[in-house]
Amino acid sequence: MSLTLRRAALALTTTLLAGGFSAQACTNILVTKGASRDGSTMITYAADSHTLYGELYFKAGGRHAAGTQRDIVEWDTQKPLGRIPEAPVTYTRVGNMNEHQVCIGETTFGGRKEIAEGGEGTLDYGSLIYIALERSRTAREAIQVITSLVQEYGYVSEGESFSIADKEEAWILDMIGKGKGEKGAVWVAVKLPDGTISAHANQSRIRSFPLNRPSEALYAKDVISFARAKGWFKGEDKDFSFADTYAKPDFGGLRFCEARVWSVFRRAAPSLKLPIDYVKGVPGAAPMPLYIRPDQKLGVQDVMALMRDHYEGTEFDMSQDLGAGPYKLPYRWRPMEWKVDGQSYIHERAISTQQTGFSFVSQSRAGMPDPIGGLLWFGVDDTFTTVYFPVYCGIQATPKTWGEGTSGNFNQFSWGSAHWVFNFVSNWTYSRWSDMIVDLQKVQRELEGGYLTAQPAIEAEALARFKKDGPAAARTFLTEYSCSTGDQLTHRWKELGETLMWKYMDGNVRDGKKGVTHPAYSQDWYRRIVKEHGEVVRVPAVAP
Repeated sequence: MSLTLRRAALALTTTLLAGGFSAQACTNILVTKGASRDGSTMITYAADSHTLYGELYFKAGGRHAAGTQRDIVEWDTQKPLGRIPEAPVTYTRVGNMNEHQVCIGETTFGGRKEIAEGGEGTLDYGSLIYIALERSRTAREAIQVITSLVQEYGYVSEGESFSIADKEEAWILDMIGKGKGEKGAVWVAVKLPDGTISAHANQSRIRSFPLNRPSEALYAKDVISFARAKGWFKGEDKDFSFADTYAKPDFGGLRFCEARVWSVFRRAAPSLKLPIDYVKGVPGAAPMPLYIRPDQKLGVQDVMALMRDHYEGTEFDMSQDLGAGPYKLPYRWRPMEWKVDGQSYIHERAISTQQTGFSFVSQSRAGMPDPIGGLLWFGVDDTFTTVYFPVYCGIQATPKTWGEGTSGNFNQFSWGSAHWVFNFVSNWTYSRWSDMIVDLQKVQRELEGGYLTAQPAIEAEALARFKKDGPAAARTFLTEYSCSTGDQLTHRWKELGETLMWKYMDGNVRDGKKGVTHPAYSQDWYRRIVKEHGEVVRVPAVAP
């Protein structure tokens, strides 16, 4: 999501270094076929924003008459940007995946101040994602669509990293506009070697890349020459680094952004023992690699777990300091940057965060018909407290409680909206985290485990219908399954919220047998009270 929008919405203006930084936005993980347990490519995306309504987007494909125009509306602000010609044929998309199993995610990195706000033109990053999904059958086609459109119609957003995958390949595309008065963008796309995983989190991560090897990397013809003309690069072409030239990380880029990537890598490949020094900003520390090979191949549940990270077990673990309160809450409310007695401090920015609008884990699977092979495990709100349910790319409609514009809006609470139901439950859970999260995770595991257990049978039935009656029959079956599953999930989560309200009302804990208990705080928390306020609350000794 756009850093500009978040700066305006959140007024995060504290400057810790000369360049300043913002602590918002999104996280992506990419998993190649050879790194996944079932041979699928996977992408994750947490779309994080305090102003983003969590819903499942859907747009049916179709044929369009010559001369048809498409309105371009900025994703973040809903501001009209202009019009471009519509494609003669467009593909159906659900969420961030299309009917051909192409999936796209993003994180915004801003970039160097001279060009960070984009250039002249019509297209923002959100429009590019969804247009590319409507016009692409492969990841390479999506890259071609995005880069050719910005060349012709201009790019008006900040620097952006895109994750783009199909059934065979996974790519990272870093792109930034050329600044005021100039049209187009400079960009580079790198294909991840099979067997590797990568991640990005609001910091450009592509440094050097193969030149003149299009099977491994694609790039704008002027990606180096533009930097030379601006005086930003003077070395040999082989030594050019996109990230160091166009978005060199400052303290915030390391601590708020690259640290999330480090946490993914340290969990997926503990054998690498990647040091924490780089993301802490230690001078001279070596940057992290663009991609790594995980110690073991990853399943869908493994990747979901990576998206539920709070830096547990590291020195960044927010559940271990005073700010966590007596119930070990691993979240901090904004602002992320603050001062005490003239000294600047920060809260950590973990992958799992309260301001997530929606998130997903995608699967693109070769060897299966597209309507069945493409799958989004989709959820709304905080990744740690959400439930990912299966949404197949062949569906023809979305669940009523999850669909775009059908289940409420950001400005009014509704029990008929998955967005509001999940936010209700998570926000209540934050008040007594260490206790309530146990109850929540029990139901979360039950539901996600049930979906995963049912997956082979559901897909076998869809495949049988596909073979017997054609693709339409499979799509109808999967539509009914995804829609009924999504709406049942919303109802079940509302029931969980009601149970948690009943069980933990007024700081008491009900035991399920009409009994009410009053669990004490931990000894550690009592010690902190004594250290801070002991003389006031101490009970005086009474003489015998």
